[in-house]
Amino acid sequence: MEIQGKVAIVTGGASGIGAALARRFAQDGARGVVVADLDLAGAQAVARDIGALAVRCDVSREADIQSLVAAANERFGQVDVFMSNAGILGRLGGIELEDALWEKMWQVHGMAHVWAARAVVPGMVARGEGYFVVTASAAGLLNIVESAPYGVTKHAAVAFAEWLRIAYGRRGLHVSCLCPQSVLTGMTQGGTGSAGVNGVLTAEQVAGDVLAAMRDERFLVLPHPEVAQYFLKKAQDYDRWLGGMQKLYAVHMDGKG
Repeated sequence: MEIQGKVAIVTGGASGIGAALARRFAQDGARGVVVADLDLAGAQAVARDIGALAVRCDVSREADIQSLVAAANERFGQVDVFMSNAGILGRLGGIELEDALWEKMWQVHGMAHVWAARAVVPGMVARGEGYFVVTASAAGLLNIVESAPYGVTKHAAVAFAEWLRIAYGRRGLHVSCLCPQSVLTGMTQGGTGSAGVNGVLTAEQVAGDVLAAMRDERFLVLPHPEVAQYFLKKAQDYDRWLGGMQKLYAVHMDGKG
């Protein structure tokens, strides 16, 4: 799919990958762009730059996503592309982290994609065409040593994107899943950790990769191509891969060489 002439919603659009995607969609000729974020002022700043619509949206609430889609339909008549991009990092840690943080991660990285699909996929299927993009993470294919809830819920994001492609791929819905390692955004200001092992990309580089994947209608978007090899090695020898991840955990979490 080409973005020219299409209407796109981008959640988490006030900064980082979301802002870069909103700008790139507008640059490449989208008929309408909706910049959605919990940070309304940030969304409005991006929207002013590109002539888009800004909407405040907390993706951890289904009602907010329904209102977002209604606002897009009211302004532009339909939604052709939904970029389900919003994400959070939260505090680092594992089983000791409080249930409230785990639940928030499930909502933002899991249910937000479900609620968005519930809001837009029926219309896309009825028209015979639409694009749904999930921002997951390389952590969704591999894992991440610093944060158990992040790694677990990003796995859920990948699984849901797969399911959408399986269920609706022959009914006009195109689905892609974005799985980068470290990207230069607000989430990496405290350091890149293990995700930065293959370098840190700009959000603009990632946005370009998403547009290329949409044109080719590819499922996996891997701005860091090394992730594909790691994923292959994981499948070929799971125990060896787990051993390597244990070493990575020791370096980044235990402070051991």
